[in-house]
Amino acid sequence: MRPRSRAVAHAGQAPAGARPPRRPRAGEVRRALLVAALALPLPLLAGPAAATVCHPARVPAATLLLPYFEVSLEDPNGLTTLFSINNAAAAAVLTHVSIWSDLSVPIMSFDVYLTGYDVQTINLRDVIVNGNLPQTASVGQDPNDTISPRGPDSTDVNYPSCDGKLPPPPLAPAISGHVQDALTGKPSPILSGLCAGQVFGDNVARGYITVDTVNDCTVRFPGDPGYFVANGGGDATDQNVLWGVWFIVNAAQGFAQGAEMVAIEADGTDPATATPGRYTFYGRYDGWTAVDHREPLATTFATQFAGGFGAFVNGTDLLVWRDPKVAQGPVACPVTPTVRPPWYPQGQEGLVIFDEMEHPAVPVTCPFSGSPAPSARPQQCPPEPPFSPFPAATQRTHIGGAAFPVPFDFGWLWLDLNATSAASSGNNPAADPLAQQAWIVFTQSTNGHFAVALDAYRLDSACAANHAVPH
Repeated sequence: MRPRSRAVAHAGQAPAGARPPRRPRAGEVRRALLVAALALPLPLLAGPAAATVCHPARVPAATLLLPYFEVSLEDPNGLTTLFSINNAAAAAVLTHVSIWSDLSVPIMSFDVYLTGYDVQTINLRDVIVNGNLPQTASVGQDPNDTISPRGPDSTDVNYPSCDGKLPPPPLAPAISGHVQDALTGKPSPILSGLCAGQVFGDNVARGYITVDTVNDCTVRFPGDPGYFVANGGGDATDQNVLWGVWFIVNAAQGFAQGAEMVAIEADGTDPATATPGRYTFYGRYDGWTAVDHREPLATTFATQFAGGFGAFVNGTDLLVWRDPKVAQGPVACPVTPTVRPPWYPQGQEGLVIFDEMEHPAVPVTCPFSGSPAPSARPQQCPPEPPFSPFPAATQRTHIGGAAFPVPFDFGWLWLDLNATSAASSGNNPAADPLAQQAWIVFTQSTNGHFAVALDAYRLDSACAANHAVPH
């Protein structure tokens, strides 16, 4: 079904004079900037940095990850997600944006061109609800320099492959409907009536986004032949020049949460990211050949939590992105645990809850990540509700809620999100079949006042995953 899904990327014909996407409302920007000023001081970037892989850091990268987004399909002033793509170099760069469902099914993609030192801010409401894509163009499609104007210290080049593709037209209504259905767990006609995500029934689109530097305008996804080719011969490049930020804006409750886009560096010379059988970020899409050259993320994390007391009355949520380690396509509806898809729900290798006096509590972690259904392994899974607080490829999980009950009001979490079985991934990657990369963002909020979002502390890298759990 994925070839038909790829048609979404640049589908639809624009009427003459189609309006460009609206800019974020002033209130959204003010809230976003407030969070940035309080919690996200950004470094001044002079240009692309040399890659230092296996140590995720705040540096320009070849791939950016927005680990989780939410967009209300009903309220035009409701929940939405904004993110930026920034170019840290004077040279122009072309990027490819892929939108994935919360079960890691590719839904649609589009291209964004950046002149040197350029920035493009995207409100996902414009894309998902209104069907308007970011209006950018290289000099070949923008000879008068009015769509993507060049600054005095930057370059503006021509990408002939973008002729007729940039600036992009609005999405056709059928494509917009597909995107909305797929991101809310409903059957999509373009996916032949199959489903791509979980169903929550609240008409909120959920998923995650990747942004890659590329050589050409393309309709391909990272898992398609030709996207990653040895020696930079495919769509993707190893240009470590991208950085950005994201914000989830909840106008109804009067706050925004934001953090940095996850920077994923590329290096085609480091053995850690250039040796077949090693863990790379896109390894599941290139047969674990390391041809993508992207560093993997962490597998083990530490983060604090607090109940709904004091300043943050809404308590603690975790935004958790995980790598299912399979190239997931759409499935028969409805999504069913342990059946469709087989790896869902995902478990974890270990999880410890500490209070502020270092007293540990270890919840039952069953079913095991990547294992068959509990009924198939009764000796390992006792007859009690499974503990899978992070079952999907991306999610928001409330600490102290039904999905993740905790025995303490305050404390911190040790989260080892590695797998305990390599069956679902075909015993890949060969270097460590149980390693399973992830990313965690810790959030707290108070209605109508303020909110914070901070990346959890990374305790390792999937380049050399930790498999020891304190208990």
